[in-house]
Amino acid sequence: MEPSESESSSKKKIIVERFNFFLEVLIVFIVIFIFLLIPRSLIWLLINENSILFGPIYYLTRALAIFVAVLLALFIVNLLFDFRKGNISEEVELSPASEFLKLYSIPNGKVKDQLLNGVLILFIVFIPLDFLIYFLFPEMLQYTGVLLTSQKTDSYLLANYSIFLFSVIIIQISVSVYEETLTRGYLTKRGRDYFHKMSAVIIPSLYFGFMHFIYYLNPLSKNYPIWWPFIWFLNTLFVGILLSIFILKKKSIFPVIFAHAANNIISAHAIWCYLHGISFAIVTIYMYLPLLIVSAILFALQFKKIKRALSNGLKFLKSYFKIDKHTERTKGDVYFRIFIDFLISILILIVGLFLV
Repeated sequence: MEPSESESSSKKKIIVERFNFFLEVLIVFIVIFIFLLIPRSLIWLLINENSILFGPIYYLTRALAIFVAVLLALFIVNLLFDFRKGNISEEVELSPASEFLKLYSIPNGKVKDQLLNGVLILFIVFIPLDFLIYFLFPEMLQYTGVLLTSQKTDSYLLANYSIFLFSVIIIQISVSVYEETLTRGYLTKRGRDYFHKMSAVIIPSLYFGFMHFIYYLNPLSKNYPIWWPFIWFLNTLFVGILLSIFILKKKSIFPVIFAHAANNIISAHAIWCYLHGISFAIVTIYMYLPLLIVSAILFALQFKKIKRALSNGLKFLKSYFKIDKHTERTKGDVYFRIFIDFLISILILIVGLFLV
């Protein structure tokens, strides 16, 4: 049976919206690539790769380069194209760059609220998830440690504790800044300016998950089961969805950067302990158990807020599998949208691997 004219029109609009978004992503990633030439080339010339400053400076300059590059690229995109025309979002302002910068602002009187949100994300989402993975699959500590320490920028995991502590704070804050800037601050926020809210959540979350799954491409991964990087994919996909929904709801990036950085520092401690012969049982008793007790206390104290957030998040997620009245007419359009979203996330991944 031939598709109706309305069905063809719906599918065409789905493709056009996502193609326009991918075109912008390509421009932004090219600008990021140019800015990243500094940490990718000059640092190796200016600092000995065996220096304790090599990793921290590399990641710090990478975070700064990505932030400035995204901001500049959004100015360029705004000059070259007018993507607001025919856009489904009612929240688009004249300048995508100013919208991007707004994510990093903390209004007066909102500091405590944003800090509380960051603490809740850390203790209710990140810490229980990471502990569960390490508890069920303790070999993941070895796997992650082996892959990370194969890179000169992460050799701090093998250093003594004072060097490790100095490095891990700078590195993991930097990593969290550039990962959140790219995936949630840019891809999620700008994706919402183009199409269906949940597509703006799913596409960057798939990209975020796939970027962790590509650990499998590391030659050292051949010594480990394929489902180990797949565990990280599922974990980061789930976390990515939650954080993207939060960004669209709260329009603030500080809580997710705070939670992401704090959890990375905690997780890096678990890996450092493993690499220095400290058993996970000891790590559980002295590190994770106290943190999980705090998680339980916060869950009890903030139960109503957490329950409301979960309820709203589930409604948000369910909307992805429903017909979007702006662009779709049938269930077939929904399935087509989901397929195209998956395809776009793969294309962004490929571009990201070469440019970012």
